[in-house]
Amino acid sequence: MSVTSTNQLNEAELIKMRSQAQERVRALRERKPILDKDSIDLILRDARSHYAWQDKTIPKEILTELYEIVANGATSMNCCPARFFFVTSKEGKDRLATSLKEKNIDKMRAAPVTVIIAYDLEFWQQLPFLFPHEDRRPLFEGKPEYCERTAFLNGTLQGAYLMIAARALGLDVGAMSGFSNEIVDQEFFAGTSLRSNFLCNLGYADESALFQKLPRFAFDDVCSFI
Repeated sequence: MSVTSTNQLNEAELIKMRSQAQERVRALRERKPILDKDSIDLILRDARSHYAWQDKTIPKEILTELYEIVANGATSMNCCPARFFFVTSKEGKDRLATSLKEKNIDKMRAAPVTVIIAYDLEFWQQLPFLFPHEDRRPLFEGKPEYCERTAFLNGTLQGAYLMIAARALGLDVGAMSGFSNEIVDQEFFAGTSLRSNFLCNLGYADESALFQKLPRFAFDDVCSFI
């Protein structure tokens, strides 16, 4: 994939775009200074990881909207290293099943969509398009460990955006780490610069499989002022 642009913004364009962006943020904050309690409960506080699913498909339009929301989440230097593979076909799920721990296979097959959240080690080649202010490619070129760390950290962040955005759109989620990254990479990404991070089932949950929410640490247990 290549969407590289060599166009650099001039100072007048930057000033205009910055001013417009600032006004949009101020206007949004004025319209919606804070989410209501139910909205916060839906996306995080009372949200749950789901393991059972209704037999109900997710329209492509919702998945497209989901990505469009996720794409706007912040990443360092707007590097956007995550790549999302929506596994919906029987063939795709058969291939994915070879990587899963046995207890996760039925969960994956029952979900309408299983997303492979991956990251591209060559994300930095797209920085002229993603970060047109200046050419940041020299920061990454010839530095594979730095590329790996940047791609993994920011790709994980984008995976979290996907989970929260899915809940905001009325979907339920069930992230999974019980699989072999090596098998997924060989099966789906052999010969490419892509690497798998984690999996996430998407769909409309069957809540009858839920149990009570597990404990969380209190503020004073894990938070400090320095």
